[in-house]
Amino acid sequence: MPTKNYVLALDIGTTSAKAVLFQKSGIVVAEHENAYPVQHPHPAWVEQDPHEIEQAAIAAISTAILKSGIDQHDISCVGISSAMHSLICMNEQHEAISPSITWADGRSVDQANHLKEFAGKDIYLKTGTPIHPMSPLPKLIWMKETGYQPYLQAAKFVSIKEYLLVRWFGTYKVDYAVASASGLFNIHTFDWETSALSAAGITRDQLSEPVPSTTVCQGLSSQLAERLSLPQDIPFVIGSSDGPLANLGIGAINPGDVAITIGTSGAIRQMSAKPETDELQEIFCYGVTEDLWIMGGPTNNGGIVFQWMKDVLGETEVERSLASGSGSAYDLLTNLAADVQPGADGLLFLPFLNGERAPYWDADARGSFIGLTLAHRKQHMIRAGLEGVIFSMYSIGEALERLAGKPSNLFASGGFARSSLWLQIVADIFGREVHVPVSHQSSAWGAAWFGLYALGDVPSLAAIKEDIPMKESYIPNNVNHELYLQLYKTYSELYFSLKPHFHSLSALQRGLGR
Repeated sequence: MPTKNYVLALDIGTTSAKAVLFQKSGIVVAEHENAYPVQHPHPAWVEQDPHEIEQAAIAAISTAILKSGIDQHDISCVGISSAMHSLICMNEQHEAISPSITWADGRSVDQANHLKEFAGKDIYLKTGTPIHPMSPLPKLIWMKETGYQPYLQAAKFVSIKEYLLVRWFGTYKVDYAVASASGLFNIHTFDWETSALSAAGITRDQLSEPVPSTTVCQGLSSQLAERLSLPQDIPFVIGSSDGPLANLGIGAINPGDVAITIGTSGAIRQMSAKPETDELQEIFCYGVTEDLWIMGGPTNNGGIVFQWMKDVLGETEVERSLASGSGSAYDLLTNLAADVQPGADGLLFLPFLNGERAPYWDADARGSFIGLTLAHRKQHMIRAGLEGVIFSMYSIGEALERLAGKPSNLFASGGFARSSLWLQIVADIFGREVHVPVSHQSSAWGAAWFGLYALGDVPSLAAIKEDIPMKESYIPNNVNHELYLQLYKTYSELYFSLKPHFHSLSALQRGLGR
């Protein structure tokens, strides 16, 4: 049988589905992205339509293949990546009877706080998932306590990736990493955790079968294969969640290799040969394979902070970009921020616009500019915002270092890696050289590599390091690093000083229906 030259990845993200076609060397041949909307039917609720996501995924795959101009029979397989923590209720007919509730949904704040106070530590130490409204476990408890009708009628509870596998292959399977992120999976036994199931009021029969990331699903219907522009028998490899796949796709898989990924949200992660948790409950630890775990912490506030600054402060830049028809408002705002000295003349920004996950796990945290004076202008606020996101990542990195040891290599991926200013800020704050791949689609390449590994086309996961096209790295400026360390001392104390006021304001905002 002739060797097939290409591999396809489907990356199901928070706001879009992307299909990326790679050569087996890691070079991107073609890609296509389709966005889908997010609904907020009530304050703090964040939902999506699973059917819309499925249609976006189908269109992304077929369009990417069409763009490439290659023969569909020259694609070896499809590897799948997906965002974590989504939750969908399914009926006996394998139909979604609820929206897809995303990680950003905050309806279960009270349930998460109660669980954390009374049983959360024990469940966390078994599952590695911090008790927080992001994960399905508190959401299920909310459903149980409020009599949520889809919960009462559900035959199965699945993530968005599982939903697609059911729709396309009629099978209920879940990879270890997506299962881990549910808060219902024991990272020591690689089975569903009884105490978490009891808290959620569900049984293991209502969940999918946990399987390795190399599991293959095959046998598309002729109609679906035609819509996807793929052969009916092409293997779909179940892959993993976007976090570990981003580490794999960037080559951050050895001890000391730390990856920073920032898209809409963000995370800092490191692979581990054994599960590590502690009673501080600051970081996650998810199973990836039976001998590989990923540790780290997510932030709610990555690129979404820059988007908010563009929407609130960037009206002029938006108009200029539209009028010129070239460039983007983000580029114009970044150019403004680049003219400001590091540290934004003593202006700090706490980027907790969407509450916060690691290391505080506080849905009531709120954003704040600290140190504003009459001398500060819009460009200072933009710079402080970009720096604030990286200060947040640095604080998570401190918690990760406590369990995983000091980093030796720092890698960057995600949409933010297209900004040279933001990458230099990372290098200067962390005081380490930052390595950046040519493609920012690291999760997709990780998913594609798992596919190649499952088919025996590559010898190991670690071998991916030889097939990651890299571009220039960013060298830290030691003077800037020392300044940032001074500022970070203040930054690191601000959350705890303001925490009671955040909670008072959050309660007021909820009372006002915001």
